[in-house]
Amino acid sequence: MRIWLVGIVVVVLVLSFRTEDTVTRKDKLSEYGFFTGALANLEPADGVLPYTLNTPLFSNYAEKLRFVHLPKGSKAIYNDSAAFDFPIGTVLIKNFYYPFDFRKPEKGRKIIETRLLVQLENGWDAWPYRWNDEQTEAYYDPAAEATTVEYIDRAGKKISAPYVIPNKNQCKGCHIRSQKMMPIGTTARQLNSDFKYISGKENQLVYWQKHDLLEQLPQETSAIPKLAIWDDPSTGDLNQRARAYLDANCAHCHSRSGPANTSGLFLDVDEKDNGHLGINKAPIAAGRGAGDLKFDIVPGDPHKSILLFRMKASDPAIAMPEIGREQVHKEGVALIEEWIRKHNF
Repeated sequence: MRIWLVGIVVVVLVLSFRTEDTVTRKDKLSEYGFFTGALANLEPADGVLPYTLNTPLFSNYAEKLRFVHLPKGSKAIYNDSAAFDFPIGTVLIKNFYYPFDFRKPEKGRKIIETRLLVQLENGWDAWPYRWNDEQTEAYYDPAAEATTVEYIDRAGKKISAPYVIPNKNQCKGCHIRSQKMMPIGTTARQLNSDFKYISGKENQLVYWQKHDLLEQLPQETSAIPKLAIWDDPSTGDLNQRARAYLDANCAHCHSRSGPANTSGLFLDVDEKDNGHLGINKAPIAAGRGAGDLKFDIVPGDPHKSILLFRMKASDPAIAMPEIGREQVHKEGVALIEEWIRKHNF
């Protein structure tokens, strides 16, 4: 009888653990309980941790607020080159929004979409949510949606521009690594930076470890890779910042394990081979995407470089990245143009 009772207790504990780690897709964002108070305030609930990246992916000038939720009592496992290994039940939460006036963010904002990346038992899955105009709720919407965003930019110019919310399969397309869907931004080099928590400013990785959210972090922080901030010269020289920009905006596809691995153009920050980096490299497939140009990167001559040509393009059949960019990132283009012109490859 005692053995039977112990067995019952064990079964109950196992079922309880599995229930806690299971994430079920909801129709409404509010139903997860990730945020407290009015949903549009995006105030994280207990167990939901904000984070930021050194050099994020450009997304039509949208601002982003990122959060991570790990199952209670679980930890992510540190990796010095790839995305961290997260436990089943982890949810990465990324909110895309535009301030009404970039010069005065206190005037308010409009949230366009929230993307959840969820670690399930059979791997990661993408759950996209679209916000209503009233900013009271976001609804699960796996289909692509086109809208128009309006805001005042940092120069005081009124902008009205197209914005396409990627569909569920397009989300998967960017997150493929070695045939598996994976997070992109949650790497040591992107998270190795300070964040202003309620308790004060602290390195994000150190904070995660202190709060039992991360294990196997190197004891010496100097051993942790760190990506430069693309638009902050105090964080790196021209080459470091340009490579950081390409790593964040291009390498999710253009890497040895990414969807564009057959192109031979690898733009991740650790790539050492100049040929694979595109220096005097002819494209595998030419066509319109090459713009009658011969090489991916022509040192000293950005305007003869296919890489810059595609960054400046607005035609969906030519523009790179292929998804999530309807506007040209003028500042990013200027950085890469300067890099091609001045760097000693």
